[in-house]
Amino acid sequence: MTLEELRVAADTGRVDTVVIAFTDMQGRLQGKRLSARFFLEEVAGHGSEGCNYLLAVDVEMNTVDGYAMSSWERGYGDFVLKPDMSTLRLVPWHEGTALVMADLHWEDGSEVVASPRQILRRQLDRLAARGWRACVGTELEFIVYADTYEAAWRRGYRDLTPANRYNVDYSLLGSAQVEPLLRRIRNEMAGADMYVESAKGECNLGQHEIAFRYAEALQTCDNHSLYKTGAKEIAQQEGMSLTFMAKPNEREGNSCHIHISLRDEYDIPIMAGDGPHGLSEIGERFIAGQLACLKDLTLLYAPNINSYKRFQPGSFAPTAVKWGLDNRTCALRLVGAGPSLRVENRVPGGDVNPYLAVAGLIAAGLHGIDQELELEEPFQGNAYASDAPTVVRTLRDAAADWTASPLTTGMFGGEVVEHYANYARVELDAYDRAITDWELFRGFERL
Repeated sequence: MTLEELRVAADTGRVDTVVIAFTDMQGRLQGKRLSARFFLEEVAGHGSEGCNYLLAVDVEMNTVDGYAMSSWERGYGDFVLKPDMSTLRLVPWHEGTALVMADLHWEDGSEVVASPRQILRRQLDRLAARGWRACVGTELEFIVYADTYEAAWRRGYRDLTPANRYNVDYSLLGSAQVEPLLRRIRNEMAGADMYVESAKGECNLGQHEIAFRYAEALQTCDNHSLYKTGAKEIAQQEGMSLTFMAKPNEREGNSCHIHISLRDEYDIPIMAGDGPHGLSEIGERFIAGQLACLKDLTLLYAPNINSYKRFQPGSFAPTAVKWGLDNRTCALRLVGAGPSLRVENRVPGGDVNPYLAVAGLIAAGLHGIDQELELEEPFQGNAYASDAPTVVRTLRDAAADWTASPLTTGMFGGEVVEHYANYARVELDAYDRAITDWELFRGFERL
């Protein structure tokens, strides 16, 4: 909706609340609920303040050491949430509510460079300097439970009841069992100005996917973040819960396959061409860059300790750093033809921060183009059984590759590299201190 449409909606009482939101390091929406009147009179033109610790905490919202931008020594000051009015829309699952996404700035007007949305914007600027733009689609899987979030918490997330008792991949009967929830999510996301394509069952018990039409990269990532929060809120309203966690149990994990292609200023696809496999030279080099940089940028695609539990042979999550033609055993899968030709990166899971991942895809692709990298032949057969280099298997290794890489500082800047390296250190330190159920069950009596 436009700002003027919001004024009319506020005057008539249709909208009384405006949410101003941004996506944090963990991929979560953070922000404030404002009265519509205050938003229109004050915030729309000037922005709103928020504590800068919101980009310097762990998953539990604990203040932690190691961040240059925000600390006790720096006083935990504010940054400014500057609304991007092109994102203003209704959120139908909350009565009388609109939402706008924000960019983060310091009080002097400079950008908060470690903000995920700003990181993506800078990569999009690099494309725009060449007259290009990125079109992106994200495919988020989730698992639905009949338990509420509160009940799941009280039970320590054990013995939860999945919404389906068996594999419902493409099963219409299986998805019909959850259709009241899925239909509400689809329709209310459409009411929030998202183009919903479809819903289908997946392999894990209670696992489903709702797909949205591809869009320009920033729009897709904004929609991804809002959808992820909104789906949880709708499930909660329905007395259920759902999780996007990458690997919540030992069955198939939740993926977030990311499709990307490039177009020029005339909306002409530039990765498609008359070369092998329907690729242009730019397309070949773009994919070659993905392969060359995958190890160094895995932290952007798999940001949490649990992310790496997905990478198991035969699980439809990749283990081999290879590309193939419509081959789901490879990390990169080329799909479509002509205008629909695109590359799918299958490494990210449902816990991914979309802005960081898409920024990584663009940076890697531009590296391949600028360095004129040659694309290897597509892999045929079962990549799980190949001797190809493997996807990084732990957060510790991914963080080490990220910080040691000769490429990442040039792509993103030293402040961003250190900021997200510290994010990984914080998670690893917390995990190393934790006593897990696995340890207790194996060791309490028998060791």
